[in-house]
Amino acid sequence: MKVAPVLEAVRATGKFETMLVHTGQHYDANMSDVFFHDLDMPQPDRFLGVGSGTHAEQTAKVMIEMEKLLTEEKPDLVLVAGDVNSTLASAIVAAKAQFRLGHIESGLRSFDRSMPEEINRIVADEFSEYCFVTEPSGLKNLEHEGISPDRVFFVGNTMIDSVQKYLPKARARFPELARKFDLEAKQYALVTLHRPNNVDEAHSLSRFVELFERMQAFVPRILFPVHPRTRNRIEHFGLASRVMGMQHLALIEPAGYLDFLALQSHAGLVLTDSGGIQEETTALGIPCITLRENTERPITVEEGTNELLGMDLERVLAYAERALQGKWKPYRVPQLWDGHAADRIAIILEEKL
Repeated sequence: MKVAPVLEAVRATGKFETMLVHTGQHYDANMSDVFFHDLDMPQPDRFLGVGSGTHAEQTAKVMIEMEKLLTEEKPDLVLVAGDVNSTLASAIVAAKAQFRLGHIESGLRSFDRSMPEEINRIVADEFSEYCFVTEPSGLKNLEHEGISPDRVFFVGNTMIDSVQKYLPKARARFPELARKFDLEAKQYALVTLHRPNNVDEAHSLSRFVELFERMQAFVPRILFPVHPRTRNRIEHFGLASRVMGMQHLALIEPAGYLDFLALQSHAGLVLTDSGGIQEETTALGIPCITLRENTERPITVEEGTNELLGMDLERVLAYAERALQGKWKPYRVPQLWDGHAADRIAIILEEKL
């Protein structure tokens, strides 16, 4: 979602030869292949086939394969996105081999270094010659960390470029999804959970199960596309019988980009621990409750539709009931989330390179 608009915009200039590299960190068909199809992306020029593993194993595999690739291709610029292990690994290899580096979605900080993503973001920004920032907090964070202003560019959010481009196509899918999952627009809650501190501990995951049980009193339908990691943990911690016993809760396979965008845009409420979904719900004007104690995307709380509630169950339940009643705080779409962030990146790269 972050890379597709940039690839399209850069190629549209006619000034660059591009190579799209898929590390294979996300390798499940539901978490990878379907996104290439939904976003009209070309097949990757290179597929590194890294697969799963610990953070160290995954990062090391990407580094080994990226070093081979960069040595062979000798690019003028390596462009990475987001905050995953592939971002960190590619940034380190590019920096050590003295290739120019750019980071899409630069400057975001949760100030919680127990999150692996926070480490990945900090390292990528430190070595990037081009830091492409999505929101004003990113400018302040990079300034505080001593990143030179001539390396920083406030361009907006390329994820929102994808939202705006594909929203009509996604909305056209909703009637079929509504029939399939027994949904009524604005009368269901959409859930995503995948962060380790939420799903890897029995106590935390059981609290979410309790939340869903209590939400059934006022939510006609709770739709939960289950991340493979989360599904495994539900089984492992012996929570499957409670989950499967809830009449209003439907566990489904991870949804593709267009299907999930359709489900978000018609939801009465989204509950999530994902950073990107906080941004998408703000762009869509959908109430969002973030089930974390911090966020690296404060603009979604300050100006958008997001409420940061952690696991205070009573507050989550009160806010959720309010959302389903159509009562939510005023919001606005943040500055430069206008569908043209990738165009700005392409213009900057033309000028600088």
